[in-house]
Amino acid sequence: MISETRPLVLRYPLVSATLVVALVTLALVLSSANWLAPWVTGAYALVIAGRSAVSMVRSLRTGTWGIDILAVAAIVSTVALGDYWAALVVVLMLTSGEALEDFASRRARSELRSLLTRAPQVAHTAGGDVPVDVVVPGDELEVRPGEVVPVDGVLVGAGASLDESSVTGESMPVTRAVGEQVVSGVVNGGSVIHVRATATAAESQYQTIIDLVRSAADSKAPFVRLADRVAIPFTLAAFGIGALAWILSGDPVRFAEVLVVATPCPLLIATPVAFIAGMSRAARVGVIVKSGGVLEQLARTRTAAFDKTGTLTRGTPEVDRIDVLTGTEEELLGYAAALEADSAHVLANAVVTEAERRGITIREATAVEEVVAEGVLGTVDGGMIRVGKRSFVAPSSVPEWRELEAGETAVHVSRDCRLLGRIVLTDELRPEASATLVRLRALGITRTVMLTGDARETADRIAQLAGVGEARAGLLPGGKVAAVRELTPRPVMMVGDGVNDAPVLAAADVGIAMGARGATAASESADAVILVEDLGRAADVMQLAQRTIRIAYQSIGVGIGLSVVLMLVATTGVLPAIIGATLQEVVDVIAILNSLRAGRALQRR
Repeated sequence: MISETRPLVLRYPLVSATLVVALVTLALVLSSANWLAPWVTGAYALVIAGRSAVSMVRSLRTGTWGIDILAVAAIVSTVALGDYWAALVVVLMLTSGEALEDFASRRARSELRSLLTRAPQVAHTAGGDVPVDVVVPGDELEVRPGEVVPVDGVLVGAGASLDESSVTGESMPVTRAVGEQVVSGVVNGGSVIHVRATATAAESQYQTIIDLVRSAADSKAPFVRLADRVAIPFTLAAFGIGALAWILSGDPVRFAEVLVVATPCPLLIATPVAFIAGMSRAARVGVIVKSGGVLEQLARTRTAAFDKTGTLTRGTPEVDRIDVLTGTEEELLGYAAALEADSAHVLANAVVTEAERRGITIREATAVEEVVAEGVLGTVDGGMIRVGKRSFVAPSSVPEWRELEAGETAVHVSRDCRLLGRIVLTDELRPEASATLVRLRALGITRTVMLTGDARETADRIAQLAGVGEARAGLLPGGKVAAVRELTPRPVMMVGDGVNDAPVLAAADVGIAMGARGATAASESADAVILVEDLGRAADVMQLAQRTIRIAYQSIGVGIGLSVVLMLVATTGVLPAIIGATLQEVVDVIAILNSLRAGRALQRR
C-alpha cells in the first residue's frame, strides 16, 4: 500500500501531473497560444495510454486479461477525434483509480493496520526503559495507564482493569487478579500495574497476532478469477456496442462516447476493497483471516468438522475421580504423573497438576515412549508402566466400571500389563457450542462431524450434547486427515486446537484454529485463527464471509450494470464524451462505497 506519510502530490504523482496538464491546457485556451492546447493534452494523454498499454501487455504475458484496454482505447479514440478535454477526463479517471483504491484500502484495512501500529516498542523495567525485544521471562515490567502490555506475563502486586478489545474483540473492560495470566496486546485501563514476563516478545501472543495480520495484509486481492471471467465478455460487449453505434450512425464519435463510459473499475478496485474490509472486520471480532481467498471458501462451505478437546470442549480437563482396582489412588496417580511429566497433552497436564496438588512426589521415568493417539509407556521403579486407552494399557482386562458420563474421559494405568485402575477426567462442553452449531446450520452448513482420538462412548456423548450430526472416534492424526479429505459436500471447514490438529487443519478446504492459547503449529497451518476462547467466532467469520461475497457481487452488478446503461445511452449521441467520463467516475465511487459496507459491524444471526 502507498505510504501515507508523503504529501498527496508525491503520493499520487500521475493524478497530480494530470491536474497540472489540465491547468496548463486551460491557460493555453485562454491565451493567444490556444492552438497548442490540443497538442499538449493529446501528447500527455497518449503517453499515459502508452504506459497503460505496456502494463497491459505484461499482464497478458503472465496470463492475466488486461482490462485497461477499454481506457486505452477511449483515450486514443478521443484524441483521434480531437476531443482533448474528454481525453483528459478519461486520463484523470484512469490515474485517479490508484488514489481511489488507496483511499478505500486504507479505510478497509483500518483494523488490521491498528493492530500493527499499536505494537509496543519499549518496556519499562526497574533499570529504565529497554527495547521490548530484550525482555526475558522473569523480568518485572511496569505498565502505565493507557499503555499496551508488551509481553505475556502474570500480574504481580495488584489486580488490573484491562481493555482486551484489540485481542479478543470484547468491548467491556476485564478485571484480572494478582497471579492471573495477562497476554500481550491488552491495554492497561487503570492505574500503574506490574507484570512479570513469562515469555519473550517473539514468543508472546501479540507477536503471533502481528505475524498473522502481516500475512493477511500482504495477501493478494481475491476475486481475480471472477474479474477475469467477467472482464472478457464485458470488454467485447463494450467494443461491440461502440462499433454498432458507429456503423448505424455513421459517426465515429459515438464509438468514443461508448468506450469512455465502459471502464471496469468495479472489477479492478471495488471487489478487492470488499474483501479487505471483510478481513478487517473479522480482525475486529477476534478472528485473523490470512487471505481473501479464505473468505471465498468460507462463504461456500457446506460441511463443518470439529476436534473435540479444546474446540467443542473447554480444553481444560480436571481429575474428577480415580477408580482403583489394585493399590491406592496415590500410587496409581504417581505412576501416571511420572510418565506424563514431560508431555504437552492437556490430559497429561491435568494428571500432573492433580499429583502435585496431592503432594505426590513425581518419580523419574526411563525409556519413555509415546504412542500417538494411544498412550505412553515407560519404566518406573523397575516396572513397565502404561498410561492411556484401555485397549493399549491392558487389552484383555474388562473391569465392571460404570459408564462414563458426558464430558468424562478415562486414562487407564497398568503395571507389567496388570490393570491398576483408571483416572477419570472431566472436560466441560463449551457453553456456546450448541448455539454455534445451530447458527452454522442456519448459515448453510448441511453436515457436521466431530473427529477425535477419544473412545467411541465419550465421542458419542459429546457429539450428542453439542448437536454434532456425526462422531468419528479413535482417530490418529492421519485418520483425521483421511476423514476430512473424504467428507462431502465440499468445501469442508475444520475447526481444531492443538499441535496434533495441524495436519488436519492444513488438509481441510478451510482450517480454523482456536489459537487463544498460542498453539503455534495449529495457527500456522490454519487459514484463519480465532484469538479468543469462543467457538461462536467460527460462525461469525462464516457470516462475515457470506456478507462480503454478497457485497462484492453487488459491487460488480451495480458498477457493470450502470456502465452498460451509460453505454446504451451513449449510443444515442446524447451523452458527450466529457460528461460520460465524469458519470463513469461517479459509478466508480458508488461501487467503492458499497464495497466498504463489508467492514460494518456484524449483526449475529
